[in-house]
Amino acid sequence: MDAGYNSICAYTQHELELRDSAKKLIDSLKHVQKKGHFKLKRSISYQAYYRDENGKWKSQACKLIKAMNGETAQESHTFQLSSETTPEGVKAISPQLAASLATAHGATLRRSIDYTLLPDSLGYYRGTTDSIYQPNGHGCWQGYDGTYYEGYWKNGKREGFGFSIAPKKPLRIGEWKNDRYKGERLVYTSDRIYGIDLSKYQHGKGRKKYAINWNRLRITHLGRLSKKTVSGTVNFPIRFIYIKSTEGKSLLNPYYRKDYRDAKAHGYKVGSYHFFTTITPAAEQARHFLKHSIIRKGDFPAVLDVEPLPSQIKKMGGAGVLFARIRTWLRIVERATGVKPILYISQTFVNRYLPKAPDLKHNYQVWIARYGEYKPDIRLVYWQLCPDGRVAGIHGEVDINVFNGYDDAFQSFVKSKTVK
Repeated sequence: MDAGYNSICAYTQHELELRDSAKKLIDSLKHVQKKGHFKLKRSISYQAYYRDENGKWKSQACKLIKAMNGETAQESHTFQLSSETTPEGVKAISPQLAASLATAHGATLRRSIDYTLLPDSLGYYRGTTDSIYQPNGHGCWQGYDGTYYEGYWKNGKREGFGFSIAPKKPLRIGEWKNDRYKGERLVYTSDRIYGIDLSKYQHGKGRKKYAINWNRLRITHLGRLSKKTVSGTVNFPIRFIYIKSTEGKSLLNPYYRKDYRDAKAHGYKVGSYHFFTTITPAAEQARHFLKHSIIRKGDFPAVLDVEPLPSQIKKMGGAGVLFARIRTWLRIVERATGVKPILYISQTFVNRYLPKAPDLKHNYQVWIARYGEYKPDIRLVYWQLCPDGRVAGIHGEVDINVFNGYDDAFQSFVKSKTVK
C-alpha cells in the first residue's frame, strides 16, 4: 500500500500543477484586450548527464554558451553547468579537446535515453517496453478520455501492482492480472481492525453445547479456504462482534440475548443481524427483527443478511421483486433505528445481481463475503475474509471479518455511523 500511496500522491501533485497552470493561462487570456496580440516564445532547457565518483548516473541543468555555426566536423555546441562548476568525479578538459573527442571519426558521444512514448488512437503510453515495443515493466497509460493507469505491464497488458483512475469509476488500486483488475491484496497484521460474527452454531451442533469464554477471545487462525498474506503471528484482538438475532418472520437465535449482554459487558462494539428469507413479506421480517433485537446507543448498524439461491430469486419473481423487498426492510429498520442498515451479500451476488439495483449499491454500505486473496472492488465497510477461522475461547469455526480501514477510520465510523 505504501507504493500505491506514493504513486497516487505523485499523480495528484502532477494533476494539481497542471490545473494551476491551466488556471493561470485561462486567467491571462481573460485579461487580454480584444485587439491585443499574442507572442509565443520557444524555451529550450538542457540537462547534462554524467557519472559521479561512484559510477552512478547524475544529471544537472546546463546552459548553452556557444552554438554550432558551421557544418565542419570541428564545430559543435558548447554547454556549461548552470552552477558553473565541475561535478565531483568529472575531469575537466579544454573545449577544444572536448570538441575533438565528440566529433572523432564522425561519431557523437551521447548517452542513450531510456524513454518511450507510444501514442495510438485512444491515448499514449510512457514507460519501458519489450523488444517489439509492447508495454513491459513499469509505465503509465494516459487515455484521451481521462483514463489513467500507472503500474506494471507484461506483454502489453496490465500485470502486477498498479492503480487506475477513470471517469465515472472508483479509484482502483491493487493487483492486475492479464489486463483485469483483481483487487487489493491485503497484508494481515495486528494493526488492522478485526471482528467476528456469531450465531447458534458457535455454541455447538446437535446435543453437544459449548459456552463462549469471553475472557480468552483472540483470533488465532484466518482459515484455509484461501491464500492470505500475514505479517507476524496470527494472534489478533477482536474489536467488533455481530450476532444473529432473527430469521424470516418467526425464527430466533436462542443465544442472541446472552451473547449480546456478554459481548457488551466485555467492551466489544456490537451489532445485530437478520437473515432474510424469500418466502415471507419484508415488512413482517423487519418488524420481527425490531421486536426481538436489542438496539442501543453506540451499537453498530443493523445488518440484512441476503443469501438467496438463484432458484429462490427466480421463484419469488426475479431480481426486481427481491430488491423491492430488500428496500422495504431497509427503510423500515432505518426509520426505527435512525441509522442506515448495512447489506451483507456475497461476491457472486454483487457480480450477478447488484448492478440491477444501483441505488442500493450507491446509498448503502456493504459487508461482503469473499473468500479470496483480494479485497472486493466495491464500496464496503466490512469484508468477511473466511468462514473457517479460529478464535480462542470459541469452539469450532468462526467467521472472521476485517474493517475497511485502520484505527482512525474505525473511530470515525464509531462516532458517525453507530446508533445515537
